[in-house]
Amino acid sequence: MKKLVSTILKTVIFFLGWVIFISFTPDILTNNQAYMRLWWEFAPFAILILFSVIFISLIEKGKIKIPVASRFFKNSIIGVLIGVLWLGSVVAVLFLTKTMNIQDQNNIDYIWLWIVASLLNVVMQELLVRGYLYQLWKQNYNVIVATVLTTILFAAMHGGAFEAGIIPVLNVVSMSVFVTLLLEYTGTIVAPIIAHFIWNTIGAIIFGGVSLASDYPHLLNSTFQGNSFISGGSFKIEGSIIVLVVNLLLITTLFILIKRPDSNNR
Repeated sequence: MKKLVSTILKTVIFFLGWVIFISFTPDILTNNQAYMRLWWEFAPFAILILFSVIFISLIEKGKIKIPVASRFFKNSIIGVLIGVLWLGSVVAVLFLTKTMNIQDQNNIDYIWLWIVASLLNVVMQELLVRGYLYQLWKQNYNVIVATVLTTILFAAMHGGAFEAGIIPVLNVVSMSVFVTLLLEYTGTIVAPIIAHFIWNTIGAIIFGGVSLASDYPHLLNSTFQGNSFISGGSFKIEGSIIVLVVNLLLITTLFILIKRPDSNNR
């Protein structure tokens, strides 16, 4: 009971402390929306890094670690391949079924700033969901408990899905489980960050089919039409049943790979 209370208190203090500190972050003085967005993504990221260092170094005294360096190059490549396969297979099916079409394209000023902002957002999400809190619950209990609790947190961070219907919710939940399994398979948070970054950046900033903050621009004007069950309708890629199918296939594949007796990635 004492361990449970301690773990819950650490979780609440870590999360609420991070949220409170963010609320005191001042805006920067600029009329450039790209710089403003970069700052809005950097501030939560920097505060999260600070909180992670404090909790891991001072409170946990180094007993909990966020895995980063494990086979860095190999697992970075795995992250790229999984990310491309993940988004690419969904987009390919949408194009083949003619439920997704590209109409024209836009000019994006400071596109690299938007891409860096997207990267900071992804790193922040992954560190929050699959960083200290995940490792805390995994060490004190097990992978299943850690996965369930951090998936609930991840779904809460994507609360708009609950207004969109059951398919978007299942997509968010299955995405979180899939990315957690990717973390467990590779033994590093780098692969989940890269795969998630590819999904968000190419899916949103390039195709305009994945939801980020409303001020993020998109290079291509994509339309989603036909059966909304497949196209996602007004919710675009994230509302499509194809995403759920791909997520479940990736979950199954990673689960089998993790359970292989000869797996040397665990």
